[in-house]
Amino acid sequence: MSFPVDVVVMAAGKGTRMKSLRPKVLHRLGGRALAQHVIDTAARMSARSVVVITGHGAEAVEAALRAPDAMALRFVRQEPQLGTGHAVQQAVPVLADDGIVLILNGDVPLIGRATLDALLTACAGEHLALLSVDTGEDAGGYGRIVRDNDEDRSVVAIVEAKDADAAQRGITEWYSGVMAAPAELLKPLLARLSNDNSQHEYYLTDVVKHAVAQGLSVRALTTRDAVEVAGVNSPLQLAQLERAYQRRVAEALMEQGTRLADPARLDVRGELLCGQDVEIDVNCVFEGRVALGAGVRIGANCVIANAVIEAGAVIHPFTHIDGEKLGVTVGRGSLVGPFARLRPGAVLGAEVHIGNFVEVKNSTLADGAKANHLAYLGDATVGERVNYGAGSITANYDGANKHRTVIEADVHVGSNCVLVAPVTLGAGGTVGGGSTITKNTPPGALSVARGKQVSLPNWQRPSKNKG
Repeated sequence: MSFPVDVVVMAAGKGTRMKSLRPKVLHRLGGRALAQHVIDTAARMSARSVVVITGHGAEAVEAALRAPDAMALRFVRQEPQLGTGHAVQQAVPVLADDGIVLILNGDVPLIGRATLDALLTACAGEHLALLSVDTGEDAGGYGRIVRDNDEDRSVVAIVEAKDADAAQRGITEWYSGVMAAPAELLKPLLARLSNDNSQHEYYLTDVVKHAVAQGLSVRALTTRDAVEVAGVNSPLQLAQLERAYQRRVAEALMEQGTRLADPARLDVRGELLCGQDVEIDVNCVFEGRVALGAGVRIGANCVIANAVIEAGAVIHPFTHIDGEKLGVTVGRGSLVGPFARLRPGAVLGAEVHIGNFVEVKNSTLADGAKANHLAYLGDATVGERVNYGAGSITANYDGANKHRTVIEADVHVGSNCVLVAPVTLGAGGTVGGGSTITKNTPPGALSVARGKQVSLPNWQRPSKNKG
């Protein structure tokens, strides 16, 4: 567009039907707040600014939403809430006169960039442009689009459902709530709004009749994709839209070549990037930013968040990986799980094995290291080809501070050992099973720290008293 675009997001409503203390626009779809989806779409359009109109739960909404990249994000408050037209009036003082104003709804999260680009083209810097929907079905409680019979089929009015006559109720084209107009055209129209209606509210849709009365051109771009403009007003609608969103994500992944065992049993609550020949089994959840390299296989019922899983790695079923802010990295060809847990700061090299019921936190495992069973590695640096025995743990916390354990290359740690940090196990050494290691061990040595075994022959177990 040759004109700068300023996006206005209406996010002041209470959302009574959500039956929640949380403001409606902060309920989540695909892991992000509804209104954040709208802001992110505006950013992809290279909008100059986004103005979010808040009201109910304003402080919480303003604290939760963020501006991607360098886009300007501003908040204005609508107090009290006196209708959609009144809401947009609150944004007028911060809207420049040289741009196109694009009005979106904070509870309509799936509006697409291509559709909005087409609406801006229809606006062309000189028209009032509306996004309408026509699926050929009854428009229900939505405002009907009334068109002229002229060649251009220009819009002459939006009639609210409760005000429509019998003929107008039969119109299947309805207004989505999305509008674009030059700021210089929109501002005077907003100033003419009145609340002379049964609800005593200022309706944004009334700008259409004022524009027509002035002989201004009103255009409507029509979509048949009702999901794209679907709003959220209840938990049921949110759940329905979540499934529609996840289906679209699954289809996009499959179009790129990802193999999904069942597209209906995938949840992406953030960003999922897949290389070539990735396979994902059923009931997997991806949160935050997850990148899967070529040939990665994800088993059933895994939860993976904020992680990079490099080419050829296999994540077996029921594995939980959560990188939070530190992230998790799984190296090329590594095997993880089943029933493993990788926590923030876990970094696995190539061909590392993390087996069932093994937990790794803030630890680095070099190429070829293995911890195959029932073990804990916290705040540890593990060298190449280390074998870490079943039931062994790093005792990294002394009750006040965390300490680090260093296990150098080619060390073998036997089963059921406790490594009390800070401690270093020298390269090539062996720790005997059942040992509690509190001091550094030299390279190549066998280190054993356990009580001497005692056997008493002919030992008689105590017996219960009779009677």
